[in-house]
Amino acid sequence: MGPAERFTGKVSVAPLFAAEGTSRVSAAHVTFEPAARTAWHSHPVGQHLHVIRGAGYVQFWGGERRKITQGDVVWIPPGQKHWHGATQEASMTHLSVQEHEAGETAVWMEKVSDAQYGIAPAPTTPAAPQISRAQQLMGATAPKLAELTDQLLYADIWERPELSKRDRSLITVSALLAMNRSDQLRSHLALAQLNGVSRTELSELITHLAFYAGWPSAVSATSVAKEVFQNTPAPAAR
Repeated sequence: MGPAERFTGKVSVAPLFAAEGTSRVSAAHVTFEPAARTAWHSHPVGQHLHVIRGAGYVQFWGGERRKITQGDVVWIPPGQKHWHGATQEASMTHLSVQEHEAGETAVWMEKVSDAQYGIAPAPTTPAAPQISRAQQLMGATAPKLAELTDQLLYADIWERPELSKRDRSLITVSALLAMNRSDQLRSHLALAQLNGVSRTELSELITHLAFYAGWPSAVSATSVAKEVFQNTPAPAAR
């Protein structure tokens, strides 16, 4: 197999003969599976390629990619930066013949990127539009109420700088606990954690309000908090 630092994809190199004696010539059969190719490289004394089977590409640095098929012969001039490999649809085998200079037959460079090779980037799937919690709960039944909740309550009131979102969460959780509004309390316990209220603080808030909002409300809130804590990951420590 061709070494990974010199090739992209599956490439087999089968040497035919090495330089012997005073000869500086060597040759090999190189087989590229579909979409496989060399890295950018050059040859100090040049190289001949003879396509034996299949179809592929060759490209010189700064030039256009050129398709090559069975029977084609390509001359790579000395020192010319280039790459060659198979098409995406078919494999290719070529005979490579080159000479060495001071024992060096090739100078290897960076990999050929997918864009340089000609592979189009995978289409990105547009992100699904975010549906607010109010739209999920009320949108189908009371769309205007959901719209007011998003635009007036969360986009306006909750964004006012006079109170931090952490303080607004503490106030909202306290009010919902006092009114024993379990459904709304559930989502606001989760939101409070995102706004920086710790689980320890929420637990203490429930205990404290038991003496002001009533024991049953605090017990109900404890059950809701247990469910929320079990079903949501603990927020990272700040």
